[in-house]
Amino acid sequence: MKTLTKAEEQVMHILWNLKEGVVKQVVDEFGDDKPAYTTVATVLNVLEKKGFVTHKKIGNTNLFSPAVSKTDYTKVQFSSLLKNYFNGSFPKMATFFAKENNLGIEELEEMLKMTENELNKEKND
Repeated sequence: MKTLTKAEEQVMHILWNLKEGVVKQVVDEFGDDKPAYTTVATVLNVLEKKGFVTHKKIGNTNLFSPAVSKTDYTKVQFSSLLKNYFNGSFPKMATFFAKENNLGIEELEEMLKMTENELNKEKND
């Protein structure tokens, strides 16, 4: 799976939240600092060429929807981060983030409990 640029990732986050949308809807989701309509249209077309987005024609308008789920993209990006920056070691990564964010023992224990709960959920599914 290809890596997205910052602009592409912003558009994908909006599209993941919307589930589907036309260019104007995506532009409107940017809030105060809206990019140009044509910029968003171009980004959506690039995303489609990369296989992240599909569209269906409704009259003159394209209705875009994600072709890649946020979960799948997150897994690939997280795996890449782990491999490229922490030599594939989750404990090294967790230690780095704990230090950088000044996490205390209580917060680390909470993370451990949350992880255990998620793993138990997966076993039961």
